[in-house]
Amino acid sequence: MIQLELTRSRRGGDTLTEQIVAGIAALVDRRALRPGIAVPSVRRFAAQHGVSTFTVAEAYGRLTALGYLAARAGSGYTVAHRQASTEQAPSPRWETPALNAAWLLSDVFADHSVPIKAGAGWLPGDWLNEEGLHQAIRAAARVPAGQVSGYGHPYGFAALREHIATRLAQYGMPMQAQQVVLTQGATQALDLVVRTLLRAGDTVLVEDPCYCNLLQILRLAGLKVVGVPRGAAGLDTDALDAAIRRHGPRALFVNTVLQNPTGGTLTSMNAHRVLQLAEQHRLLVVEDDIYRELAPAGAPMLAAMDGLSHVVYVNGFSKTITPSLRVGYLAASPELAKAFARTKMAVGLTSSEVTERLVYAVLTGGHYARHVDALAARLRAQQDRVTEKMEAHGLEVLLRPEGGMFAWARVRGAPDGAAAAAQGLSGGQLATRALSHGVWLAPGSYFAPDETDSPWIRFNVATSDAPALWEFIDGVRGGS
Repeated sequence: MIQLELTRSRRGGDTLTEQIVAGIAALVDRRALRPGIAVPSVRRFAAQHGVSTFTVAEAYGRLTALGYLAARAGSGYTVAHRQASTEQAPSPRWETPALNAAWLLSDVFADHSVPIKAGAGWLPGDWLNEEGLHQAIRAAARVPAGQVSGYGHPYGFAALREHIATRLAQYGMPMQAQQVVLTQGATQALDLVVRTLLRAGDTVLVEDPCYCNLLQILRLAGLKVVGVPRGAAGLDTDALDAAIRRHGPRALFVNTVLQNPTGGTLTSMNAHRVLQLAEQHRLLVVEDDIYRELAPAGAPMLAAMDGLSHVVYVNGFSKTITPSLRVGYLAASPELAKAFARTKMAVGLTSSEVTERLVYAVLTGGHYARHVDALAARLRAQQDRVTEKMEAHGLEVLLRPEGGMFAWARVRGAPDGAAAAAQGLSGGQLATRALSHGVWLAPGSYFAPDETDSPWIRFNVATSDAPALWEFIDGVRGGS
């Protein structure tokens, strides 16, 4: 007989099914139930514990799917033969991962071994909208299966597109829902722009430094990538003008507010000059605005200033809801939106309506606006705290961002180029040394269009307030 203590209270506790699953799984894990032995039949277990046969059958079904039980026709259920739990196996010795572009682009998302992720591109889980997300999941679970049984609309879930169009209109960009195309995150949105409007051999302009994943998308497409320096006020517009005249580019990709990696925001004057040059030279501008909701009110938005004439707008919800939902979007003229939808269908069919419904439920559930306000305020405070510590520990910060996730800094007095490498102060050298101390840094070479090394490093302020990080920085300055 399997004896479990089941709690029938419905106040926030696990359901009876969940309790049975957890209880039997624990008995199997600690070998109190050995492989091959029979467990009580559904009817017998139900009678012994005073629960319904439906509850037991559902629990046994879940345990079978999890590999704890094996079902045999006519023989009931037995304890399955399982490999030893990884929790019971001895922990392997931690080894420093190889620091390279492949690790940054893929393995970093699965590598949980580095304790201090100062170079991460995402917020910690406890910073996200847990209450709103849970409420949305419960609401989505009540949607009839028939409503999500098909592929969905090529443009994405209509209600979410309507909501986005209304929201963008509040920023001074009147538009219709058919100008919005939902994507699997903002990264896919950037990829769709490249696939639809550019061809191998075309020249494009990017910021220097620039969002590292964008650089990989452009290189994979066979494009010629030219960097335009970006400083505290925004793009160097003289260099932008010169690059346009010299290279004849097809497009410019830009992070308007709280840029990744510097944390900077274009000034209004800088934004106007960028658009003036784009119009003058008939240059497409792709505005990656993923940090918009975390930015101060009144920060310039190129798409609103331009009316989507020369601008394609990209955004998403990974920074304010959760990265795992993978919902982003494009906003463009009706003609371009139709072209993006065709490309989307050609390379991956529709995006997930289930996740789009979840995002819509979060946005309309009553918690989102308060959450974003609180998150933006928390990041502003963390920016002040971390950048002050950086300066106190001998780092030079390019600028003091007005919130957002990132700060761009180097060891004070570190030279650029080969001189930094000769002194052991290049970003790549420091990041490699940091990993051996359990600290992940994101070196400047990841964000350089020409992949050259530099002393600059991107810090995520939400994950960069750990004593071990400052001890490492002090050690670098002390020559250890």
